[in-house]
Amino acid sequence: MANKDAAFGFRPTRSLSGGEVRTSEHTIADTYGTAIYTNQPVVGVTAGGIEHAIDTSTGTVGLILGTFGGAQYTDSDGKPTFKSFWKASTSATDRVVYVYDDPQIVFEVQHDGTGTAAVNFAGFDYVGLSGNTDTGISKAELDTSSNATSGNFQQLGISKDPDNSDTSSANCNAYVMVNGDEHQLVTGTSIA
Repeated sequence: MANKDAAFGFRPTRSLSGGEVRTSEHTIADTYGTAIYTNQPVVGVTAGGIEHAIDTSTGTVGLILGTFGGAQYTDSDGKPTFKSFWKASTSATDRVVYVYDDPQIVFEVQHDGTGTAAVNFAGFDYVGLSGNTDTGISKAELDTSSNATSGNFQQLGISKDPDNSDTSSANCNAYVMVNGDEHQLVTGTSIA
């Protein structure tokens, strides 16, 4: 059976340290101009808050703080609102965004090409800025062609999802973690 080509971003599945996988609260700049979807990699910035981890002006991937888990804010009509994605240029107060930022989290993600168990422990960057505005889910996926010894994410294994085939490896789902030297909380690097 062929794998379905249906990216869903980096979905948190478990933690290597055990226990419940949780989000942390962060903020986002009022009217931040790029949409961020659930399961989309984000970075913390020194201006205070989070932004999309791909620099939209250069297309380069920076450090990863974690993945987006939703937003809560008071909209311009004074209505408390929860959204599974941050709509670009939203003007709101009381902005709180939720991020899966624990460096021990294992994520499930889809390859954009052919991935197999033969590339376990290789490093990969990711691609995909867009998402689904109906579901709020990211369309980010592993950049299979970036297979190297380094990269934002390290593949740990192939997903055990019964609908995922590692013998028909195009668009297979894999388990990954943010590489230690690419995780913002591990490196302690500030982003301007």
